[in-house]
Amino acid sequence: MRTVLLFIFLFGSRIMFAQFSARFVVTNIATRSNEDIYLTGTFNNWNPKDPQYKLKPFSGGRKSIVLINLAAGTYAFKFSRGENKLESTADGRDLSDRILEVNGDVSNEYTIAGFKDDYPEKPKSYTASPQVRIMDTAFLIPQLNKKRRIWVYLPKNYQTTGKNYPVLYMHDGQNLFNEKTAFAGEWGVDECLDSLQEKIQKECIVVGIDNGLEKRINEFNPYDHFQYGKGMGNEYVDFIAQTLKPFIDTKYRTRKGRDYTYLAGSSMGGLISWYAQLKYPAIFGGAAVFSPSFWISPQIAVDAEKWDGMEMLRFYFYTGAKEEATAVSDMQKIASILQKKKQSQIRTVVNPIGQHNEKYWRQEFPAFYIWMANNWKE
Repeated sequence: MRTVLLFIFLFGSRIMFAQFSARFVVTNIATRSNEDIYLTGTFNNWNPKDPQYKLKPFSGGRKSIVLINLAAGTYAFKFSRGENKLESTADGRDLSDRILEVNGDVSNEYTIAGFKDDYPEKPKSYTASPQVRIMDTAFLIPQLNKKRRIWVYLPKNYQTTGKNYPVLYMHDGQNLFNEKTAFAGEWGVDECLDSLQEKIQKECIVVGIDNGLEKRINEFNPYDHFQYGKGMGNEYVDFIAQTLKPFIDTKYRTRKGRDYTYLAGSSMGGLISWYAQLKYPAIFGGAAVFSPSFWISPQIAVDAEKWDGMEMLRFYFYTGAKEEATAVSDMQKIASILQKKKQSQIRTVVNPIGQHNEKYWRQEFPAFYIWMANNWKE
């Protein structure tokens, strides 16, 4: 009996902690077959031209790459030739993320029907509602010695009442309100709030901060990284707390207290929203942490453990089960650490079909907004 139990334990441990390999073989490329092809996905934070994920020539004119030490789980990916050169359907339409289930060593073959840059983009529509305005096209970020576009959404009745409003600060401003500027689909924050605020009678101002494009990962990362370089997240958070918020509070009618000042973002934007509340708990009262990139540093768990402030922590954690293999467990680990703090209000949501993209963050935003608004005292 002891032998059987030992076997079960060892076998179960092997499954639980095993690392597997995955071979990707591209057998046919319909166009530009002589150019370099890269694997991009949740393996490498969707870097479209990561030299470590470049496919190599394989027998029979094919191209391939082998990833090793993969944990069991679900991965999303596509093939690309670089920035804005993702694979597409044969007629240039967007291709859904490819999905790889890993529970053992795998080897799969793929064909590439086309690439997006082979088809001229149709002009995108300007979809921002009348409540959205660009506050500044080049607002100074003194902490980073850079300038950035800042968007502001004002409630419909802002001009006709003397009310003061809570403020939600959001990252990746390009993606929040306007399809014309969105690089991966817009969240539709303005359309959502135009209708939702009428239903629940709780309104707020939204401030959107454009990301730094190629420096996005660095600016949203408070930790240095061996691959992506120096983290600038501390300076970026200082900018919101010390420069942008005081300016917004002066220019607009805001409710300035921490309980009326929230943050929201996804992926690296989710990470920096989480970090900002821990660094400035007296300024930010809560955060939406969508699909956070908690994989980027083990220091995240350390910082969560040592936080012992007296202010209430409020976090709305969300991720999709169809994101990178450790997305759910990483989120739940940090959430469970924070739930043990004396003052914490934590909500965790796992979408069983959720992938790492704007479509699913847009779907979750209304639920977060209602959760956030319920914390405002009238």
